[in-house]
Amino acid sequence: MVSKQILSVLQQVRDGTLDIHTAYEKLKISPFEDLGYAKIDHHRTIRQGTPEVIYGAGKTAEQIEGIVSSLLSHCPQNILITRLSEKSAEYLSQRFSLTYDKLSQIGIVNRAEVLTASGMIVAATGGTSDIPVAEEAALTAEVLGNKVERLYDVGVAGIHRLLSHVDIISKAAVIIAVAGMEGALASVIGGLADCPVIAVPTSVGYGANFQGLSALLSMLNSCASGVSVVNIDNGFGAGYLASMINHIGGNES
Repeated sequence: MVSKQILSVLQQVRDGTLDIHTAYEKLKISPFEDLGYAKIDHHRTIRQGTPEVIYGAGKTAEQIEGIVSSLLSHCPQNILITRLSEKSAEYLSQRFSLTYDKLSQIGIVNRAEVLTASGMIVAATGGTSDIPVAEEAALTAEVLGNKVERLYDVGVAGIHRLLSHVDIISKAAVIIAVAGMEGALASVIGGLADCPVIAVPTSVGYGANFQGLSALLSMLNSCASGVSVVNIDNGFGAGYLASMINHIGGNES
């Protein structure tokens, strides 16, 4: 989309409908906008194809409001806010059109259904307790223009639950495997799938789980080929990476 905008400006210059000084101002737009408490990267979309994502934790509702307003001046829809508290979401919903998912703490300003990749991303969890992290990944991927299929509570303690969905697994372009405890789900899916698997360890588990460290180490030591690992509870990172992989496979025109 951004490339088309740049080409449009260049086309106007070539056609003589836009002078070079105005074109320069349009294209140069400062690499960031300094709000004092935040520097907004308006060139993120040009470089990476998606606008900057707001990390809500540790920011006041007023700070998030200012950042959202700045981003909306350059991107009118699908402003993503992660780790957004319910209190801040209530404040922002009075000022913007906000879609808020309490479970994953994801907020989306001016949400619009956009599909820009033809492949399907599957988000799978070992248990119900892993769903908040999986939903962070799934919603991130959806906002970035992907179709997402959810397979929740299909952990290895009842492997038949996962095997009953082999047809969906075989159709996936990317699979996000979210699990705590010993984190075995990623290895099992990695042995079934012919696509990249992004493993997300969660902090779900008993004492020896060490807040997700055991799942992280298990996933890093997976013997299944094609499994990569993101940080503990990092659903956003998994969803973003899955979207990048899915878009490499082919975009919608």
